[in-house]
Amino acid sequence: MISLLSFALAGSVSAWSQTTSDANVNDPSSLGVEDLSKPNGKEPPMLGIHWVRGFNPHPRAAANFFSWGRSPLMTYHNGKIMGTAVTANIFWGPSWSASSGDKITGLDTWYQGFSNSNYSKTSDEYTGTNGQVGATTRYSGHVIDTSAASSGNSTSPILAEVCKAITPDPSGNGYYSVYTDLPRGRANYCAWHSYGTCSGKPVQFAFFWKLDGDAGCDPQSTVSGESQGLAALANVSGHELSEARTDPASPGAWYDSSGQENGDKCAWTFNVPSVTFSNGSQWKIQGEWSNAAYTAGTGYRNSSGQKGCLDGR
Repeated sequence: MISLLSFALAGSVSAWSQTTSDANVNDPSSLGVEDLSKPNGKEPPMLGIHWVRGFNPHPRAAANFFSWGRSPLMTYHNGKIMGTAVTANIFWGPSWSASSGDKITGLDTWYQGFSNSNYSKTSDEYTGTNGQVGATTRYSGHVIDTSAASSGNSTSPILAEVCKAITPDPSGNGYYSVYTDLPRGRANYCAWHSYGTCSGKPVQFAFFWKLDGDAGCDPQSTVSGESQGLAALANVSGHELSEARTDPASPGAWYDSSGQENGDKCAWTFNVPSVTFSNGSQWKIQGEWSNAAYTAGTGYRNSSGQKGCLDGR
C-alpha cells in the first residue's frame, strides 16, 4: 500500500523496449501486441487493448458478425472477478517531475471519484467464482518514478516497474496504472491491461502512453478546466479499469465470442457529453457493455449498433 500521495523514486529498472518506427501499424503482432486469444506463454498477455480511434484489428470478423449469428452477449469463462479494487498510479518517466501539468492531480481526482460512482456501477452485474463486482474501490495514492520509462509493446517491463514501485495489496485486489511520459508514435493502441505477481501476490496492472496532442486517442472532451492530455487519459482509464474488474486474469471471466471485454464493446462511443463521479468531478468517458441492458433494450448503441452500452451518468 502507498502511504504518500507523492513519492519520487530514483534509479532505473532493467527493461527493454521495442521500437515502433519500422512496424506495420496495420498488424498488431508487428508491434508485439498480443491478442487475448493468443497469449504467447512467455509473459503476461495484453488484455482489453484500447485501439486508437477508427482502428479495427479484425475487420472481417466485424463485417461478418451478424451473418455468423453469434450473440453479442459476453459469456462467463469460470474465472474470478474483482469484488473491489485497491488502486494506485505510477507516473513513470523523467518529465513527470517537471512538466506534468494537470495530469497527476487530475488522475488523483479521477480515481478518488470513481469509487461508488454510477460509472463504476455499470460493471456490477458481473459475478465470478469469488463473488460479484462491487462499486467500491479505494485509491491509495501515486508514485513518481523519474527513471526512463519503457515502451508498452511488451508487458514484462511494465510488470517489473509495478513490482519495483509499489508493495502489492495483500488482498490480491491491487490494480496499478502505469502512466508513462512516452508518446504513442506509430503504435496503434492507447492502453491495455494485464496481470501478474509481485513477491507472490497477484496484481492487475495497466499501461498508458502519453496522449497529449494525440488525435487517435482523444475523446474530444468539452469539459471545462482540463487539458486534452488529461481528458484522453481519463477516458482510456475508464476502459481499462472496468475491464480489469470484470475480466482480471486467466482463465478469464467475462468476454464475448470474439474476445472483447466490456470496455472493448463500447469503445469510442459516448452517449452523453460527460458523467459526474461521486466526488463531483466530471469526465467524458466511453460507456461500458451491459448484458442486462442489451437484453432489456435499455442500453445505447455501440459502434456495431448493439444497444448494450451504459453511460454511467
